[in-house]
Amino acid sequence: MRQANVERKTKETQIKVTVGLDGTGRYSVATGIGFLDHMLEQLSRHSLIDLTVEAKGDTHIDFHHTTEDVAICIGEAVAKALGERKGIGRYGSAVIPMDETLTEVAIDLSNRPYLIWKVAFSKPKLGEMDTELFKEWFQAFAQAAGATLHVWNKYGDNNHHIIESCFKGLARALRQATEIDPRKADAVPSTKGVLGGSL
Repeated sequence: MRQANVERKTKETQIKVTVGLDGTGRYSVATGIGFLDHMLEQLSRHSLIDLTVEAKGDTHIDFHHTTEDVAICIGEAVAKALGERKGIGRYGSAVIPMDETLTEVAIDLSNRPYLIWKVAFSKPKLGEMDTELFKEWFQAFAQAAGATLHVWNKYGDNNHHIIESCFKGLARALRQATEIDPRKADAVPSTKGVLGGSL
């Protein structure tokens, strides 16, 4: 089973993350930020990646450090669990409808981090969480996981639906990209023979 543990301790946060890429979508998430917990539960459930997150941070100041550092740890754990990335599908995409909302997510586990974020919100907060922090989460995840990630909300009115469709889209795209292709289980999916570096 492709599994990894990551711990991060700073003056701002203390975080433990466990990821199991070949799981069933079991999760135990406690970040101290209710809405973020809800999104990470969606990420686990719809990707079938088992996810455990224990985080304590300076949320008395704001949610920025905890949000970003949790994403870093999850991304690092995914990258660690992928190892040399042999046999993976590498690419994944999903189009997620949620009532009036439609969001498209595409990922390349290329080991070349990049984020395209075409998502706008009409309100500054969801619950107690600043909506601007969602881009920070996806940016930190892409960087740490070594993923080229495109997130495009095509339309929608409800801010909750918009961001939830982004996380569900990431989940479904990750599920495709991390799955092992039995026809090439021993090969890195690149003509270079290695993922990362230049195109």
